[in-house]
Amino acid sequence: MQQTPRSNRLHISIFGRRNAGKSSLINALTNQDIALVSNVAGTTTDPVYKAMEILPIGPVVLIDTAGIDDEGDLGELRVKKTLQVLNKTELAVLVISAVDGVTDFDKETLDRIKDKKIPVVGVINKSDEKNLSDDKISDIQDELEIEFVKVSSKTREGIDNLKNSIIKHSPNTDIEKKIVGDLIEPNDYVVLVTPIDKAAPKGRLILPQQQTTRDIIDHGSIAIITRETELESTLQDLNKKPKIVITDSQAFEKVDKLTPKDIPMTSFSILYARYKADLEELVLGVKQIEKLKENDNVLICEGCTHHRQEGDIGRDKIPKWIKGMCGKNLNFEWTSGVNYPEPDEMKKYSLIVHCGGCMLNPKEMEFRVMQARENRTPIVNYGILIGHITGVLERALDPFPVAKELYIGE
Repeated sequence: MQQTPRSNRLHISIFGRRNAGKSSLINALTNQDIALVSNVAGTTTDPVYKAMEILPIGPVVLIDTAGIDDEGDLGELRVKKTLQVLNKTELAVLVISAVDGVTDFDKETLDRIKDKKIPVVGVINKSDEKNLSDDKISDIQDELEIEFVKVSSKTREGIDNLKNSIIKHSPNTDIEKKIVGDLIEPNDYVVLVTPIDKAAPKGRLILPQQQTTRDIIDHGSIAIITRETELESTLQDLNKKPKIVITDSQAFEKVDKLTPKDIPMTSFSILYARYKADLEELVLGVKQIEKLKENDNVLICEGCTHHRQEGDIGRDKIPKWIKGMCGKNLNFEWTSGVNYPEPDEMKKYSLIVHCGGCMLNPKEMEFRVMQARENRTPIVNYGILIGHITGVLERALDPFPVAKELYIGE
């Protein structure tokens, strides 16, 4: 439970008015004093994340949000952050105080949740202060058209019923996207090329490499991990041909030359474009590079906030590669972590270049790509861009015929 990355957990977000008891509910669900609780309205400011496990769902992350009815300039910022959480929410819990009843704020929030087609569970909290009858709860359910569970965060009455409702309404976790598992068979060899340079973390592989290795093993195949400097000898020493070679995108050119043409080759970033986002949309985005005009704005987004060194791929290499390919002076901007432009802000950019998104859950990556598409802003990820610039992308898309056809088509 503790070792599962946040990006792989089901994201369950708690929404409701100030003092509806959201933070108390988090504490009751986790049986820990995780969230700060107070009678003062607006105690929760920024979203609070807590990892836990709910069987049979497995590892989840609970997100406690600020009240949707917060006031003032600072309150507006808190509400904005709360609504941004919807972009990564896979299951919503709407908390209504039994004392205050249903308000227009609750109805507006529920509409926003439903607009994003997010499964939602309703909670009537504070039943220890006001015990609503079953008929009254039934009326609320009919009015809002969702299922409600009556609980008391203080006495923990109804918490087990709430957990069962969460399990009932959670997205089907048995149908999981695969990173590479659908491309391989049991006992296939899969070669992973993982360059080790000064940017690589000491003593471990980066998350996409770890998760791809696990996906290979889960599907009964054999993962063979090597650096690009040992790739040639590795391929020569194998007693059978690998099913596929997967490389870090920055080693594309070398790996392309060393890998025989009859062995499929792709990259971790391309696999992640399919696993967490929309591979076809990102492939279409890369064709925008040659169409960039003088002084166009380009946004580079990273889902994490890693320490940047000299020669950082997002800050240094990608801007140089793009300018070198289009031959224009461009204006580059950067975001990291949870920051991402609103629709009205997005219109200023002629291209968005996004990282692989290993630290973001699929829901958020899908949202980011969808928002770009809806605003007609081309978007591409690092690996697809590097493959295009190095001339390797057509080969790297061989395992994905639809995306390849979009790339080579006019």
